[in-house]
Amino acid sequence: MPEIAIVPAPRELTVGDGSWVSADPLAEAIRDVVENLGETEYRIDVTAEGARLAAGSEDALRHAETTYRQLLDAAEPAADGQVAVPVVQIADAPRFAWRGVMLDVARHFMPKDFVLKVIDVLALHRLNTLHFHLTDDQGWRVEIEAYPRLTEVGAWRTETMVGKMSHGQTEFTYDGTRHGGFYTKADLREIVAYAAERGITVVPEIDLPGHMQAAIAAYPELGNYPDQQLTVRQYWGISDDVLNVNDETVEFVRTVLREVLEIFPSQYVHLGGDECPTVQWRAAEEAQKRQADLGLDDAGQLQGWFTEQVATVLTEFDRRLVGWDEMVETDCPKDAVIMAWRSAERGEIAVKAGHQTVMTPCESVYFDYYQGDPATEPLAIGGFIPLEKVYDFEVIPAGLSDAEAALIVGAQCNVWTEYMEDPEQVGYMLLPRVSALAERAWGSPKVSYDEFLGRLRPHLARIEALGVNYRPLD
Repeated sequence: MPEIAIVPAPRELTVGDGSWVSADPLAEAIRDVVENLGETEYRIDVTAEGARLAAGSEDALRHAETTYRQLLDAAEPAADGQVAVPVVQIADAPRFAWRGVMLDVARHFMPKDFVLKVIDVLALHRLNTLHFHLTDDQGWRVEIEAYPRLTEVGAWRTETMVGKMSHGQTEFTYDGTRHGGFYTKADLREIVAYAAERGITVVPEIDLPGHMQAAIAAYPELGNYPDQQLTVRQYWGISDDVLNVNDETVEFVRTVLREVLEIFPSQYVHLGGDECPTVQWRAAEEAQKRQADLGLDDAGQLQGWFTEQVATVLTEFDRRLVGWDEMVETDCPKDAVIMAWRSAERGEIAVKAGHQTVMTPCESVYFDYYQGDPATEPLAIGGFIPLEKVYDFEVIPAGLSDAEAALIVGAQCNVWTEYMEDPEQVGYMLLPRVSALAERAWGSPKVSYDEFLGRLRPHLARIEALGVNYRPLD
């Protein structure tokens, strides 16, 4: 009988003797939501008499179905066109509540149909969160009716830098090609509904108060120098052009968020908070006056104040703030969920400060990093994260107390698209590394890398069936 190749591996799987012979094991399996299992738990029991999938919720039953379909790949032909399904018992539940992928569609816009395929990839791997990075210096991708220039202007850059950006670089070669696009509210509602049908939550990110050059290009009054007309940024790196901190800009963000929250029902809303230079706040008269009026010792403290002001909208809608780990340094709300990206140690700092934390450290799960020899791989931002390194990722840092470890709510990989121009390249960088990430986020037994590869090789056919590109195994 073929090997059972389930990815991510269930927490408990026992293979028995014999098989169940069925003409249509998918249709003939019994499926139940039951009260004696936890909300995230499911069981699959295949005996010689039949198959039963039991789960503690509809979401858990979806996971059972995904696992069962992969189990059926191990069925063998039997008499009269039937198949023999191996006798197995599976007892399974995820270790972590947050199991995700961050997709950056701001640096390079990705078509809606491809976003739906990424959701299929998540569902195949029993992941449950698509973190949707919708805005950045290089593009604004979400329709906002109150501010139409965000997409009329902010969604388009006249051209894009060519080649690898080096630190401190100020002169660039450009491709001469206009790039952009955005999602209408109807597009986004379709994406949200498609994900929900598959048990996946779409968490929107409006990155602020930095990473806002595209918005300021559309509405110069949002910047610290409103007489200066910016363009949507055409190269990578961190822009010094950040939102000003006056009352009108606070109200702008609140209005944007109200429209975003009407589209996305997610309990969690990401407000960025990373890489916010303070050089303009230290120089601009209006920002300096705001700092003095608030009695703040440093211009950097304006970020925490600004985030607190705009996050009142989340409270109105009974949502929770999510932010990158810099937020811990800005007096952010104590109930903010922190994404530890700069290192695993940043996750330790966040939980010791009392924050629920999603682990997404750049050294382990940044999928814009090279996964092979740069001489033979497509251009990437740098770094080196091969498949085995993702498989070896430990979600919970060593040395945390039980109470601190309990604040680690999950993990995700991040797909930043500065050097990914199209869906083919995104697929190549995402897969199959996301298969290894799914093992760690689910809490699959860690037997060995070779054992994982043994399951992954046949699993690649499932990925291929989704119509998504992937990097072949070495």
